[in-house]
Amino acid sequence: MINCISNKNYSLLFLYKLLFWKVSKKNDKTNYILKRHIFLVLFLFLLNNLSAQTSYSGYIDKYPIELVTDSYSDGVVRAFYVYTKYDNPIKSDGYFKNNKLTLEEKDNSGKTKATLIFKNCKAESANLEGTWKDTKTNKELRITLTKTTDINYGDSIEWPDKELLQCATMKDKYFKIIISKVKEDFFGKITGVKIFEKKTDRLLQELKMECQLRSIENIGVDDYNFDGYEDFSVFESSHAGPNTSSIYFLFDPKTGKYFKSTFEGTSLEFDKKKKRIYESNQCCAGRYSSQAEYKVVNNKMVLIKKSCYEYNEKTEDLEKVKCE
Repeated sequence: MINCISNKNYSLLFLYKLLFWKVSKKNDKTNYILKRHIFLVLFLFLLNNLSAQTSYSGYIDKYPIELVTDSYSDGVVRAFYVYTKYDNPIKSDGYFKNNKLTLEEKDNSGKTKATLIFKNCKAESANLEGTWKDTKTNKELRITLTKTTDINYGDSIEWPDKELLQCATMKDKYFKIIISKVKEDFFGKITGVKIFEKKTDRLLQELKMECQLRSIENIGVDDYNFDGYEDFSVFESSHAGPNTSSIYFLFDPKTGKYFKSTFEGTSLEFDKKKKRIYESNQCCAGRYSSQAEYKVVNNKMVLIKKSCYEYNEKTEDLEKVKCE
């Protein structure tokens, strides 16, 4: 099973490990047993919300493809595939039930245009066989796939570098993340990103980093510095509450390469029309929050204004306070 968990599950894992550390410091038997029950509940909840990422290569009819799936324990599956000749992702989400994997390919209006069905499908299977079916014409094509990447989790498992294709692409480029795993860590980490040229599959650039493994969508693409060129970001980590952070890489038109920017903040949003960056931060179960607005000058974030709010017990509402 491949690991990828939500922000909520990372918080639960942190709490689980924190409680385990505290229990090891206690001698009270009753307290120890009580906390062991808490560990069990949290850990089972965590395992039941894990998802598994797997990639396959093979064919739809005679056309080479690569399929990447992100399967959750409740049967929900998020997936995409690419024809290797074009490297353009085709999202195909679905579900897994009774050893049958069903994926639905949608059109721009959200209607199902094709289905991919794999019967006798098991998590440990090295090969998948199924059919691609056009919902309008009922035309069917055979699918044959072989598993190429499987990312396991657990304290006793380790492996060096594994590559996983990402759903986000640019007009002429696509991405693969590099994932590494050591025994001391329960989950793997993103340790790098490779940028490839579409159609030729030529490696254009490789960048090193250390980020939390999120899902099949660790990469984001946008014009982050508002200069008219596409940039990309890598999801870095989830923090307290809804807060998240990413690493932003900007395109240098002179070199044709990407460089790590100094952009940083929690839950950043980019408005290309106004050419502004907005940051939101929330902590302490919503008792404190802040919003900030930035402009971009020489590829740097320059603060324009910032507002802070704190919960008032008397009014039972958030009130504006001085930002520290």
